[in-house]
Amino acid sequence: MVIVIADHLPDAIRGRMKCWFIEPKPGVFVSGINDNLADNVVDYLFEKSNRISGILVFQSINIPPGYKIRSRGITYHDLDKITNLQLIFEKTLNNNNDSIDDATSH
Repeated sequence: MVIVIADHLPDAIRGRMKCWFIEPKPGVFVSGINDNLADNVVDYLFEKSNRISGILVFQSINIPPGYKIRSRGITYHDLDKITNLQLIFEKTLNNNNDSIDDATSH
């Protein structure tokens, strides 16, 4: 299984993704494609997208912990690894009311 969360995906890539994925919510794609095809699709997605796309990919694998997480560009989440376990943290806003969108414009 593959889940892709994309913050700002170009329309051409979004249309191509719908060949393999369903989009239950805007910017969220879910698919049950096999591992080999999943790797190819994710590589295509990373190759064709730009930094502001903000892509986060969750992919099931056959070795512990049973998943891998990959990201590209500026996302609303931070990835970290603790004792070889991938974790996701939501970015927080600082005290001067800056938004994530303001941070991506620099």
